Amino acid sequence: MQEISFNSSLMREMRTIAFVTKLIDDGKMTGGKRMFIHLIEAEDVISELSGSSKMNGTWKFLAHLHEIGRQRADAWLASNFDRIGVESSVDLVAKYC
Repeated sequence: MQEISFNSSLMREMRTIAFVTKLIDDGKMTGGKRMFIHLIEAEDVISELSGSSKMNGTWKFLAHLHEIGRQRADAWLASNFDRIGVESSVDLVAKYC
């Protein structure tokens, strides 16, 4: 239940950010501050894990996830570093709306 609640809250927030960004882009909202959103994903890894992995707190498993996270972050930075503070690296409408 917590996972569903978290996911729905995240989706709602991302849709709101996409909506406000469109208002700013269309000139319908003056004084609005644009937010640049970035996303580092590992859905291919997560989808392969069993549901019980959420309860796996062993050091070996956590270190494995940490290493995957570092690899993904390094790859993301290599391809998107120049976008930080300039533009979003994720299409919010395509991803969340």
